[in-house]
Parts: sequence; C-alpha cells; structure tokens
Amino acid sequence: MSPDQQKGCPLKALLVVDVQNDFCPGGALGIKQADKIIPAINRYVKIFSARKIPVLATRDWHPKKTVHFKKYGGVWPEHCVKNTKGARFHPKLRLPKNAILLYKGIDPEKDSYSAFQAQDKKGVILPALIKKMRIGELYIAGLATDYCVRFTAKDAIRKRLKVNILIDAVKGVDLKAGDSVKAVREIKGLGAKSLTLTKLNRQLESFRDSG
Repeated sequence: MSPDQQKGCPLKALLVVDVQNDFCPGGALGIKQADKIIPAINRYVKIFSARKIPVLATRDWHPKKTVHFKKYGGVWPEHCVKNTKGARFHPKLRLPKNAILLYKGIDPEKDSYSAFQAQDKKGVILPALIKKMRIGELYIAGLATDYCVRFTAKDAIRKRLKVNILIDAVKGVDLKAGDSVKAVREIKGLGAKSLTLTKLNRQLESFRDSG
C-alpha cells in the first residue's frame, strides 16, 4: 500500500503512453530518437513501482481499416495495427507485471489520440478506472509529446486531475518544427507541471519527510 493510500488521499499514477515499436526508429511511424527516452521511462517505472504507485500503459491498437490512416482519409501511414509486431511495446520498455494495459484507436471512425479514450482488456475505459482507483494525479511519459501525450494531458486537466509531464521521458513527432515545445507550453498554460527525474526524486523525498 502506498503512502497516499494509507493517508486516504487521492492516488498518484504513472501513465506511459504508446511506447511501441512503430513509434520508435525503424517503425512505420518512427519518431527520431524516441528509443532514447526509454531508459528514463524505465527509471520512472522503477521509482513508482517501488512505492506501490499504479503504473498504467497505453498502446495504439488500430484495426487494419481506420479513418486514422492515409489510405482511408486520415493523416498517418498505417501503424500499430492490433496483434502486429509494430503494435507491441518496445522490447527495452520494462513495465511491471501488474501494470494496467490500455488499448486505444480501436474505433475505426475515430483518431483516439487521448488515453482517456483507451480501455482495458475488459472494455473499461480509463476515466472509469481513474474514478474507481481514486486517482487524482497523473505523471505522464511516452509518445508523442505533440499528439497523444498532449491530448491525454488536456483531457486529464479537463477532468480536474493534477498533471505532471515527465519532460525527460517524452518525445514528439514535430511534423512542424517546434510542435513539441508548443505542446508542452500549452499544457503548462492549462495548469500542468513539468518534472524531471531529479525533481521527482526531490518531491518524493519531501513526501517521505512530511509523512
């Protein structure tokens, strides 16, 4: 049980967004140097898991035919088609065995960038899980800063959750130069905070000291 649970406070959770083969170098929609953030994500996972803080992880899980793809009127090349190698988590990502896995992009008529449109294997959507688990604060890492991370953070803020962007553990597509910087600026303007491993460790130390 985490310190927050013991105190009866709203829970914190780590949310890892779309660290999949197709979004990493060599993938169908590979983001330059996306794999370079994985060691940082793994360190965050280790820190949160050690404190028994929930770890959630999303992945795109598209059908073969979807309006998300260029072939059917969308913006993107075919990627992360369910049950393919490209849709698997990157092999260097180290998620705990009890991580809650969430699937998004399932609806062929929607883009579904946000993790708040994702569901677990039982079909329970993320907002319902957050309510059930009494999560009040999210720490967000993953891909891509200017799309799925951005949309996820904005939805979390709309739902009055505290949001922290783990700035050393996100990477953007940057279709236009500076898109990722603008995305972080936008999210912070809505009330999110940006954190690094160093800052988080200091924060966790303060939690321990105050406990």
